[in-house]
Amino acid sequence: MKKVLFVCTGNICRSPTAEGVARHFLETRGLHGLVEVDSAGTHGYHVGEAPDPRAQKFARQRGYDLSSLRARKLELRDFQEFDLLLAMDRGHLDIMQRQCPEVYRPKLRLFMDFATPGRHEPEVPDPYYGGPRGFDLVLDMCEDGVRGLIEHAQASG
Repeated sequence: MKKVLFVCTGNICRSPTAEGVARHFLETRGLHGLVEVDSAGTHGYHVGEAPDPRAQKFARQRGYDLSSLRARKLELRDFQEFDLLLAMDRGHLDIMQRQCPEVYRPKLRLFMDFATPGRHEPEVPDPYYGGPRGFDLVLDMCEDGVRGLIEHAQASG
């Protein structure tokens, strides 16, 4: 089983949305044992908090339940324990590369590397300071990226 960690800034919008979408897709497709997912933030601003209420609301409208997720900060052990650590944007990837022991750096990628080529931008934008459309866009991008991630996991065994 592969272990995948989704990473954003505070772990209350983008990365828990990706985690919730991935959990739902894996469960509804009967792929529980294929991939284990979690999420974290590069910063500890919201440790222990539930995802942003707006992220939860928009996710719930599409059938995803984020309510049990709690924010946590990326830790050194994550680089060792996870097979893939997927950054929501290049800023997160830069931070992760600086924190990550060199031996584990090949595990670091942008999440949207798994999305349909040309369909979306390479980075998932932060919806925190924007309006409702931002949360819908994040969900669109997470659904596409998770589909590609699952296909990748199935193909690589």
